[in-house]
Amino acid sequence: MTRLNRRGLIAGAALGAAALAALAGQGTAQAQDAVEWRMQALWDAGTTPYEYEKKFVERVSELTDGKFSIKLFSAGQLVPANQAFDAVRAGAFELMKTYDGYEAGKIPAFAFTSSIPFGFPQSDQYEAWFYELGGLELAREAYDRAGLFYIAPTVYGEEPIHSTVRMETIADMADKKGRFVGLASAVMGDMDVAVTPMATGEIYTALEKGLIDFADRGDLTANYEAGLAEVAKFIILPGVHQPTTATSYVANKAAYEALPDSYKAALAVAAREISGSLRQHIMTQNAEVLEKYKEKGVEVIYLDEADVASHRASAVESWKKATKDDDLANRVLESQVNFMTALGLL
Repeated sequence: MTRLNRRGLIAGAALGAAALAALAGQGTAQAQDAVEWRMQALWDAGTTPYEYEKKFVERVSELTDGKFSIKLFSAGQLVPANQAFDAVRAGAFELMKTYDGYEAGKIPAFAFTSSIPFGFPQSDQYEAWFYELGGLELAREAYDRAGLFYIAPTVYGEEPIHSTVRMETIADMADKKGRFVGLASAVMGDMDVAVTPMATGEIYTALEKGLIDFADRGDLTANYEAGLAEVAKFIILPGVHQPTTATSYVANKAAYEALPDSYKAALAVAAREISGSLRQHIMTQNAEVLEKYKEKGVEVIYLDEADVASHRASAVESWKKATKDDDLANRVLESQVNFMTALGLL
């Protein structure tokens, strides 16, 4: 598998350096007016991602000497999660953490700024697309059409597949009942999986009762905490349906534009730092929790790289259909496919 040179990716830190320069160039934070925002997180309080959102708002405050305060709320605490997009756009609160794919039905480009089934296998590759190849600007263009401002992504790794049946190849998934949502449901459906959409809270029971054979749910730790080791004795890796993931910090456009440049820079710096630190935490956490699965009798099956690569090539047609002939979505996908080709993935 082709790997990006990490030294090359460190060049992406230039964004952080430029943002920090903006912080300095604006003069001291004490010279700026105090600003208070509210933010709704994507996850419930107490979860690992929520803990990192706490770090995010603390870092923004630190970078502005306490002048830019963001009060954090857990998922659904201000509005139901499926209403956050419209609530931030209307100015009910200023900032949300979201998963772009939730709104891909309205804005097709969002299907590709959240996760690409059979797409980039490494988080660094996906993050490089955002920061080095114009992905950030494309995401901002997509949100601008909705009257929102895309600040930055949080990029991390795969979500696994939990199965009640042994599957050693992607072809083994054909004709079996699998739970997927969003773009993954379309791509896996094109690969002859009998896709069965359902709410996250229904997955445990569905696996237990045999209503589905395998499922996408969340990250390894969250799924362990939800008890999936009790009802699904196989884990399939890599999680080809969601090999890498991007959630995003999205602000009300008017509120963002009213910020001093130094506060905008603080948001950018904090977002980039949290993306890396959460990803590294998940990496170490995954290694630990896999051992816990094994102790409960769960077998971890790794798909062959050649098998994944061949299906990545066939997934391209599914990706093209997901653009719905939207110009921006086509530009996003073309940029990503070009990068995957340069990396030797396609």
